[in-house]
Amino acid sequence: MTQHSKSSKVALVTGGGQGIGRAICRGLLNQGMIVICADIDLEAADETASLYQDLGTIKAHSLDVSDEPVVQGCIQEIIGEFGRLDVLVNNAGLSTPFNDPIEDLSLEDWQRYLDVNLTGVFLVSKHAVPYLREQQGSIINIGSTRASQSERDTEAYAASKGGVISLTHALAISLGSEVRVNCISPGWIEVGDWQKARTRIEPIHSPSDLAQHPVGRIGKPDDVAYMVCYLATDVAGFITGQNFVVDGGMGVKMAYNDS
Repeated sequence: MTQHSKSSKVALVTGGGQGIGRAICRGLLNQGMIVICADIDLEAADETASLYQDLGTIKAHSLDVSDEPVVQGCIQEIIGEFGRLDVLVNNAGLSTPFNDPIEDLSLEDWQRYLDVNLTGVFLVSKHAVPYLREQQGSIINIGSTRASQSERDTEAYAASKGGVISLTHALAISLGSEVRVNCISPGWIEVGDWQKARTRIEPIHSPSDLAQHPVGRIGKPDDVAYMVCYLATDVAGFITGQNFVVDGGMGVKMAYNDS
């Protein structure tokens, strides 16, 4: 494993065990950062840490972002071990957007989406900010194009992700020059082959699936990770409060049903 110095930047990636989070962990490791891969699924986090251990220092950590004492404990462990925190990627979230129709949607299900997808971003940011401030660090939130475009029966997910985008620009103004805060909103990103080994699948897509995207393909986790890596560096020092859509052009495509 690569040795790290006290000057190495430290990044916390929530939901880092699978999917987009796994790709983000790899990308930040390749930039020479120490990465804490935090996930409610410790099996997935351990697998990611094992998979990328030769790239640098990566630690797996169990984390439920909706539980404030657990969040606070996670941050304190990071500071206790590494003495700093430079980058926070709020990626953890419930990934299935579909629920029951609104008249059948339970308050419990609605609240769970808000607790994880939105309150989780608030809680981790709240406890990380004092240490990010010391390093003039960066927060990168993962939103979704569903904050502005919807399918049927996605009210809970869409509302939670819309909140993430609003929270992003509010935090950017509140933290000013001390901590930059940005958001990335992915579109259709295929994560089936980026899951932990027990649940991994080989994706199959039809030509029409690919043709929906102006770029001619479905997104990959690395497409989001590359944007995270850019925003996490000083090269992006003049960028804050922004939401970057990574969707292969789908959001700007006018579509009519064929008659």
